[in-house]
Amino acid sequence: MTTVLHINASGTVDGSISRAATAQLLQELAPTSVITRDLAETPLPLIDATWITTRLIPEADQTDADRAVLALSNDLIAELQAADVVLIGMPMYNFGMPAALKAWIDLIARPKVTFAYSENGPVGLLEGKRAIVAVASGGVAVGAPADFATPHLQQVLRFIGIDDITVHTAKDVIAEKAA
Repeated sequence: MTTVLHINASGTVDGSISRAATAQLLQELAPTSVITRDLAETPLPLIDATWITTRLIPEADQTDADRAVLALSNDLIAELQAADVVLIGMPMYNFGMPAALKAWIDLIARPKVTFAYSENGPVGLLEGKRAIVAVASGGVAVGAPADFATPHLQQVLRFIGIDDITVHTAKDVIAEKAA
């Protein structure tokens, strides 16, 4: 049984290259279960001072108000924890990732939940998962010096414990389907 967390980060719904690529990759994966997180359909809030402070309160000490502040973050992390594969469609906007995907990252990167610090540095707590990323870019090649999106996402995924990462150029995925 394979569960895929399918994240669409494109603000464009119709005609999105990254969405078309992840749809193709999802079909090839043929998972038994799919959790879909569409960041255009359901935008995520930006973190704020209250959230930043609350995330550091030990769970045993949290009030109902604290739990409410962290509820969405907990839901997003539960989606990650339930997934065997994280499939991300990421367009490159202005050399970086969309703000919607950065908001998702900020909400799932939680100390003592998705990563921890040891005497040897940070340790990711979401081991044993695979990530597949389809990157769409109209002007900057994936992996080019001006591609700040792909290495940023890879670093964050490794930081939370996901080391098995495959990056595809979205146009190549679509071209393979057409061939």
